Amino acid sequence: MRARRGRRPIRPRTVVLAGVAWLLAAVFLLPYLEMVVTALRPADELRDAGYLPHHFAWSNFVGVWRDSTLGGNLRVTLLVAGGSTVLALLVALPAAYCTARVRYRGRRLFLLLVLVTQMFQPTSLLVGLYREFYRLVMLNSVWTLILCNAAFNLAFAIWILTAYISAIPVELEEAALLDGLGRLGALRRVVLPLAMPGVVTAVIFTFISAWNEFVMGLTLSTEPGSQPLTVGINSFIGNYTVEWNYLFAGSVVAIVPVVVLFALIERHVVSGLTAGSVK
Repeated sequence: MRARRGRRPIRPRTVVLAGVAWLLAAVFLLPYLEMVVTALRPADELRDAGYLPHHFAWSNFVGVWRDSTLGGNLRVTLLVAGGSTVLALLVALPAAYCTARVRYRGRRLFLLLVLVTQMFQPTSLLVGLYREFYRLVMLNSVWTLILCNAAFNLAFAIWILTAYISAIPVELEEAALLDGLGRLGALRRVVLPLAMPGVVTAVIFTFISAWNEFVMGLTLSTEPGSQPLTVGINSFIGNYTVEWNYLFAGSVVAIVPVVVLFALIERHVVSGLTAGSVK
């Protein structure tokens, strides 16, 4: 019988790298910990020097829902982030597939224009957007925010999906066509599963971008009930006072859906990156 191999000795370099990694993680997580602690502070302990409050005020989370429009703002943000993500993917997938598979004249120019549009900031177009939606009587509408967020994230989705689809061997798609699948069937059953890492990347980028958007929501939605969550949280900052406990409680509520999204989608990212096209 072969002797069992002993455990490999831990190298000092590994220990140092692990220590640096844990230190960096602590540095990045410290602001979030401070946000949670402040969200649980009573109003009369906000200026205390101690890091932890004497008792945790869970009523801050009840009060932020009862005394504000945060619930409606959260609903608007969920609709806007989800709707703009779906709309952007519905448009980006056919555009990326056509760009990756069809060698038409002006293809490089199209990709360059797509990349250039990503450089435009929403703030530079706010006046024009406001005038157009005012004429269309679409201010204070969830659909307005969905269209704007989908449009501003469409360029990145097309670019990243084009790169992933181009890396998929065209022979796999040709084999599917020979088996009787049409172009749409080959896209749905062959190309799309293999391009899932790109789809997941586009979903994450579009959803997070729409979730964190502030300027368009502040400009195109003036009624408190129709504003997204980022604008609703900003309402706790007044001209003379700041309701820090409600502000941080609302911020904790705002990051929970994003954390849940990453927890649900992370395994799909890993499986998509490690899966091969041929088994």
